Amino acid sequence: MSHRKFEAPRCGSLGFLPKKRTKRHAGRIRSFPRDDAKAEPHLTAFRGYKAGMTHVVRGVDRAGALMHKREVVDAVSIVETPPMVVVGVVGYVETPNGLRTLTTVFAEHLSEEFKRRCYKNWYKAKKKAYTKYAAKYKDGAKDIEHELDRISKFCSIVRVIAHTQVKKLNLRIKKAHIMEIQVNGGADAKAKVDFAKSLFEKEIQIDSVFGKDEQVDVIGVTKGRGYEGVTTRWGVTRLPRKTHRGLRKVACIGSWHPARVSTTVARAGQNGYFHRTEMNKKIYRIGKAGDKASCQTGADLTEKGITPMGGFVHYGEVNEDWVMLKGAIVGVKKRPVVLRKSLMKHTSRKHLEEIDLKFIDTSSKQGHGRFQTAEEKAKFLGPLASKQN
Repeated sequence: MSHRKFEAPRCGSLGFLPKKRTKRHAGRIRSFPRDDAKAEPHLTAFRGYKAGMTHVVRGVDRAGALMHKREVVDAVSIVETPPMVVVGVVGYVETPNGLRTLTTVFAEHLSEEFKRRCYKNWYKAKKKAYTKYAAKYKDGAKDIEHELDRISKFCSIVRVIAHTQVKKLNLRIKKAHIMEIQVNGGADAKAKVDFAKSLFEKEIQIDSVFGKDEQVDVIGVTKGRGYEGVTTRWGVTRLPRKTHRGLRKVACIGSWHPARVSTTVARAGQNGYFHRTEMNKKIYRIGKAGDKASCQTGADLTEKGITPMGGFVHYGEVNEDWVMLKGAIVGVKKRPVVLRKSLMKHTSRKHLEEIDLKFIDTSSKQGHGRFQTAEEKAKFLGPLASKQN
């Protein structure tokens, strides 16, 4: 009898089973950071949209490391983060069976992009969502204050309801993405509620939630790859060349008895479009909307924005606030991703290192880009024949 020359165990954790397409298309926060009563009330998450990737040159400042005081090239992801708008607050009571919603309070004025999310077909709808609720704000808003007092009195966890402003992006969508963001800090629930109420109908900027050199977790949905075979999906080794009826297979999928296939055996099926959380992505830089020198560094004085020449492939221009994260993040371009404050307390030098960017690449991503800006290209090529006429 012949035998396998090498072992070929399955690669991939069974903790991610079932490997099926997610229902949470925009990313869902399952856990928020631990609350700290000594800190000031603050928000713990934000939503952005993946624009693309580029690379940077930075100096390493980590005493004792091999690369200390040398320059390294890092791949970075750019996430566009237009300001979010707070439209409500919700209070939770802790019970033996988990969290239970006590009550929800919404702001008086809600934008159209928020209301669009409440309808399947906005064109045919009567567009009367929250019109009766807004009437509660008349005559001193006694009902609203009563509900806020109930949250302050009984709830231990307070979260704001916020939505993105997709109209500021060129994504051809009109429905806002809505999410709950937990409020941490504050001496008691009343401090949290007062903080949440003060944000009603106001824009939250990304730099009011996160700061440079901070570690964040990225929550989103991976790139979908459809139905794929067992070799690609689980990383099992191919069978020998002369194998009958194909070689990108698992040779034995189990014993005769028990007469069924075990769940631990690698099989073909859906690959990608999974909900995933990536931990500890470092923020290298936060850029502001309208800043034409947002990519200027001490070593590179060229005045340029983050958008590369020709725009980000399959995305376009970045005109709003943006965040630069180290490495790759989940999902395709334009996909909404959630940035959450890290769940752990960081102590390693790698996580606490202060990032000093020397150069940010803005050359074209549609080929082998040679020029960083349009001015540099025009200066190098000189007067073009097409411009002479």
